[in-house]
Amino acid sequence: MDLEIKIKQGLGNIKFGMTMAETQNILGQPTDTEVIDDGMGQDITVAHYDNDDISLFFEGAESLLNCFDISNPEVTLFGEKIFQKNEREIVSLLVANHLYEQDIENEAWGERRVTFADANIDLFFADNKLQSVSLGR
Repeated sequence: MDLEIKIKQGLGNIKFGMTMAETQNILGQPTDTEVIDDGMGQDITVAHYDNDDISLFFEGAESLLNCFDISNPEVTLFGEKIFQKNEREIVSLLVANHLYEQDIENEAWGERRVTFADANIDLFFADNKLQSVSLGR
């Protein structure tokens, strides 16, 4: 499986806007699925792939892929395995690829979140080690 994060496009062959059936043709059946309310009356279907450390979020009336949550250590971004890098190295990688707008926040649960809004990517760190990446369209 291709685990290259493609900013505003998707993850490898899995592209934003795909249906759950289309993603299952690539990934197979999810380990688990759940439906959550987004707080505005819309249901979000989350497909968890535990063996790949990936969750896919399907939203809207058509239930299309809108977001990934990734914690797979093999994931790459701009050709680099980011789970092997610290926060400074990952931020430098994004800046080197012309993504500059950053927001940093310490979350209540203890992780540090670095957001690059222009790339729709959130990076979550604990003890300077990348824990997960959330990628949106």
